[in-house]
Amino acid sequence: MNARDGHAPSAASRPQLIADTALRLLAERGMRGLTHRAVDETAGLPQGSTSNLARTRAALLEAAVGRLAEREAAVLTPDELPRPQRDRPSGAEAGAGPGAGAASGAAAGGPEVPALAEALSLALHRYLTHHRELLLARYELALEATRRPALREVYDRAGRAFREPVVAMLAAAGSAAPERHALSVVAWCDGVLFSCTAGQFHAAVPTRAALRTSCAELLAGMLPGAGASRGGTGVAGE
Repeated sequence: MNARDGHAPSAASRPQLIADTALRLLAERGMRGLTHRAVDETAGLPQGSTSNLARTRAALLEAAVGRLAEREAAVLTPDELPRPQRDRPSGAEAGAGPGAGAASGAAAGGPEVPALAEALSLALHRYLTHHRELLLARYELALEATRRPALREVYDRAGRAFREPVVAMLAAAGSAAPERHALSVVAWCDGVLFSCTAGQFHAAVPTRAALRTSCAELLAGMLPGAGASRGGTGVAGE
């Protein structure tokens, strides 16, 4: 809620309002459309409010990245993520010793695989159906980060909050190379989001069932024994 609604923002909410407005402007107008004055006007704040909290453009961009990370973390809550079963050996560990190949195949691709496909497809579908603004803002910030080392550091730190749980879940599911497989999974997710937001497939959002099946197929290529999870179910358009 802002001043145009008849309610001046409290001191505690003003930084959040400014950061949210910055994300909105990035999505609507691109990097050139993000200025301190534009944030003040769009948020309905007195002129100079944004400058008081983020005196430089770099500070405003860093605030936007921080807020983006907070909002993206809420797209899929920790309770909706599968919990890695740390007592299951990784693919590399299970493969050690005579006759361990069969044990590896049985251990890998356990309950974490369909659970991970379910969680990732849910996050992707939510982004594409309810959080397109965040995606567009993220792409603007990602490109700008290639030109600003300080922003790059902030952007990368925020990204680790998503990447590290994926590494842990892949390791628990039996991956022999969880870091390398995480790169493939994260790159696939980013590719789907970009293609369906700004790329060749922007005209239609895939159903959650389709996303779940594709994700399970990707995991099946990485994890022995994961093939059973490939045929995703669910209501079209879910």
